[in-house]
Amino acid sequence: MDADATIRSLREALTATPANQPLRRLLAETLFAYGHYADAEKESLAFLRQEPKDEMVGILLAKSYRAQDKHSAAAIVLEQLADRGSHRARVELARTLLAEGDVEGAARQYRKAVEADPTVRDADLGSRLGIDLQAAGGDDDEVVDGRVRQASDPAGDALPRPMRSDVKFLHVGGLARLKDEIRKKIVLPMQRPDLYKAYGKKTGGGILMYGPPGCGKTFLAKATAGEVDASFLSIGIHDVLDMWIGKSERNLHAIFESARQHRPCVLFFDEVDALGAARNDMKHSAGRQTINQFLAELDGLGSDNDGLLVLAATNAPWHMDSAFRRPGRFDRVIFVPPPDDEARADILRLLLAGKPQDRIDTAAVAKKTDRFSGADLKAVVDRAIEAKLDDALRSGVPEPLTTKDLLAAAKAQKPTTAEWFATAKNYVLYANDAGLYDDLKDFLKL
Repeated sequence: MDADATIRSLREALTATPANQPLRRLLAETLFAYGHYADAEKESLAFLRQEPKDEMVGILLAKSYRAQDKHSAAAIVLEQLADRGSHRARVELARTLLAEGDVEGAARQYRKAVEADPTVRDADLGSRLGIDLQAAGGDDDEVVDGRVRQASDPAGDALPRPMRSDVKFLHVGGLARLKDEIRKKIVLPMQRPDLYKAYGKKTGGGILMYGPPGCGKTFLAKATAGEVDASFLSIGIHDVLDMWIGKSERNLHAIFESARQHRPCVLFFDEVDALGAARNDMKHSAGRQTINQFLAELDGLGSDNDGLLVLAATNAPWHMDSAFRRPGRFDRVIFVPPPDDEARADILRLLLAGKPQDRIDTAAVAKKTDRFSGADLKAVVDRAIEAKLDDALRSGVPEPLTTKDLLAAAKAQKPTTAEWFATAKNYVLYANDAGLYDDLKDFLKL
């Protein structure tokens, strides 16, 4: 019997006995085996609605996702299974991370699974991850691209120094709710320290901002520093992470010490998820020590963090260790959405300033660019200018930009936030028991 006939027979049998779960499982497995991944996903989901804790069908669903390049959805399913003790699911999670290019994360997950249950060992996957080489080098060495790195500590580059910011909230379009949160948490305590001191409250604290890239998280952090006339120290992952074991922790300590010496200071960490990944995934990695150092610095152990304002931005809050959200650390987690209509119009006006234009209706363009980030709007303006330049080169006569030009460019430009929202939606639906993403849920109207 050929593939189509086999699948057709199974479907007919299932139609006759729709409650037959073993038959539905067989159909899902057969669909996957013959490359019908979308249908395998559908049948696996139908099975799991009745038996949500079935390990093998859960893994089959994740493999169906992965076969369709839905790596984030696959990872969510596998993480939940792994948390319930499925070592096979953890191996599949390693494969998913490897498919995404996260070799170090894949190596951690695979090794954790094999140490708990040697029967799930996969020689081919282990070889691709370099786990055998790692075992020869010792348990405490850090994995880099699946291989062991020798410990050393050469002199590092000079760390960034605090600067003064001339940007204020009035320069930030939209984001009224977020600015209000920062004003209550950071600005007012700095402006009225006497009132906060009367209630035993120190000035300082932390806010974690998350959302799609290109929506102004970094700019907002700089505006916060300008609002309180504080020093501003912007830190990227390249300023902290170092290939030499122990150096990343020393970099972090030096950064916090520099900020403390220049108080009041806004210390901003971009892509903080790279520094604050879940420690339970880092049992055999020196990266775990970096996390512990970061937490210690936030707590001010051995130091005084009064007047130190810590902001951080991430596109993936679901990858961060929950310890970062304890009181006194990043106890405010705020969603930074793409700019709304009014903010998009403001951004367009700023982007068009100084450029030849003819009565452009930025409000009309804003209405046609829903969910566009600030970076996307810049791409729209650039695309419109390039089209005008092409026309000018042909005619020899430069013409001003018009509303029609921008609308045409907006139609050709797709919002880069779409992929992020597709990933985020999975976490809102399947990993929001604590209500951490409720504001995102409201934005998505789920």
